[in-house]
Amino acid sequence: MHVSGVLTLWSAAGTAEAAVAAFETRIDPGLYGQLLVFFAPSIDADALASGLAAAFPGLPVAGCSTAGEITPDGVAHDTVVAMALPREGFRVVTDVIPDVRGLTVESGAAVARRLRAALERRCGERAAAPGHRFGLIFIDGMSYREEMCVSTVAMALDDIPIVGGSAGDGLSFGVTSQLYGGQVYHHAAVIVLVDTDHLAEVFRNDNFVPTDRKLVVTRCDPERRIVHELNAEPAAEEYAAAVGVTPGELTPMLFASHPVVVRIGGSHYCRSIQRVNPDGSLSFFCAIDDGVVLTIARPRDLISSAEAELARLDQSLGGIDLVIGFDCVLRRLDAARRRLRPRIEDLYRRHGVVGFFTYGEQFGGMHLNQTFSGVAIGRPRLG
Repeated sequence: MHVSGVLTLWSAAGTAEAAVAAFETRIDPGLYGQLLVFFAPSIDADALASGLAAAFPGLPVAGCSTAGEITPDGVAHDTVVAMALPREGFRVVTDVIPDVRGLTVESGAAVARRLRAALERRCGERAAAPGHRFGLIFIDGMSYREEMCVSTVAMALDDIPIVGGSAGDGLSFGVTSQLYGGQVYHHAAVIVLVDTDHLAEVFRNDNFVPTDRKLVVTRCDPERRIVHELNAEPAAEEYAAAVGVTPGELTPMLFASHPVVVRIGGSHYCRSIQRVNPDGSLSFFCAIDDGVVLTIARPRDLISSAEAELARLDQSLGGIDLVIGFDCVLRRLDAARRRLRPRIEDLYRRHGVVGFFTYGEQFGGMHLNQTFSGVAIGRPRLG
């Protein structure tokens, strides 16, 4: 258990039933007000949702499937990770957008405003304090609607910073699952708002540097995030030539090592490639459109950049108690290729990072790729 009272658990037993049984022996529902659950796609989502609802009646559950889990003991697969937020020191409300495919600005904002009003009621006369509120959002990573969803919600939440991850499906890129209210959703966004006695800070971190190699999107399908042509040439061929390989060598690991970025407002943001399609087009994790200028980027040291950010947060908060983290699956693949997993696990253990690997990250009103994002919660201050 963390100093803040947050209880972090995980089960590697491989089934929903075994995970629920393990958690049932550790979680006293009278002490906790919210359960966050991140689980591998090999876990039966329906069995997990119904099992948790039966084991912990009255304890709200929010979560999603993953592209890998970050447990208190390191990086894992085929596990269930849970975080129980205590009633003391945390005031939490949750809601769901059941199908983001039909989301409008008005409907998304209405959910966010309703949830914010619920948080205000939960807090009662307690005044909102800067640095003590944050929002989490878990969106279907195959919906192609993350940009619309997070920008709408963030705008309506105003001064409550939001961060989150796109639900994953391993590396299958098929169907993801979201949990809310004892039910399983497949095209949803689950939103969690937290007011806490502890200092908290949302963050994002990346590890790439733009080069001078440019690719212009000259033909694409924005709705499905598919690029057919770059520089008026077949997309896979042009990208492969830009990074010095053949189209046959393009794999998720290579995409992770040679990301493409766009420049927005003076900063660069990843527009990561998901896969090569049989027709030579490229599917992306993020929004894409004709005329967008992509820049090939080169990675810098993943460990040192994440360590520097965690050290900054540690100093800012007067000590990190826990990090709810969302790490891009492409960073996991890149770390595996570079044999960095033991060092990442050590870093995350030392700073209390628990969460999951994503199909994309949400930060503020933006949907991002190839970042390590999350919220760091500070240690309680004495006196």
